[in-house]
Amino acid sequence: MPQPSHVTALEDADEATLPEDLQPYFQKCRDKLGFVPNVLRAWLLRPEKLRNFVRLYDELMLAPSGITKLEREMIAVAVSAWNRCYYCLVAHGAAVRKLSEDPQLGEMLAFNYRVAELPARQRTMLDFAVQLTAAPHLIGQPDRDALSAQGFSDADIFDIAEVAGFFNYTNRVAHAVDMMPNAEYHALGR
Repeated sequence: MPQPSHVTALEDADEATLPEDLQPYFQKCRDKLGFVPNVLRAWLLRPEKLRNFVRLYDELMLAPSGITKLEREMIAVAVSAWNRCYYCLVAHGAAVRKLSEDPQLGEMLAFNYRVAELPARQRTMLDFAVQLTAAPHLIGQPDRDALSAQGFSDADIFDIAEVAGFFNYTNRVAHAVDMMPNAEYHALGR
């Protein structure tokens, strides 16, 4: 049975209304992925917020960092698993599969990252991201020290926290509007 075909439960903005400055970004998605991710189509309802979303996403997920692109996607999946965010589990699970070239890793992270045989560095990073998601008020110096002991710099710790925070935010928006992932994600990296 296929998933629902809507982008969100709200009114879909017509892509014909896409502001001129965002058209190259949508085209870049089509060229690179073969489609425009539904998350962008959903944010099209609010073009200025779409601009902000794109800038922040690109900075967090693509800019240089001591956290690899794969590790950032792993955080996205572990946080989204805790939050049960269907959109992000499907979309970012696909990114993990593609970047890691390991279809099993994406599935393990989506269901329970603790079953994956990860290096201590990545396990500690995901433990921190999930703790920040599940009980942020319990994060303390021992948690940051555990990351430092795995070689993460202060800037890396900030990046881990910011990526985890971003996906907690987007997971909640996706839940609120019943955002559906593009069907194409299901086959990527398999």
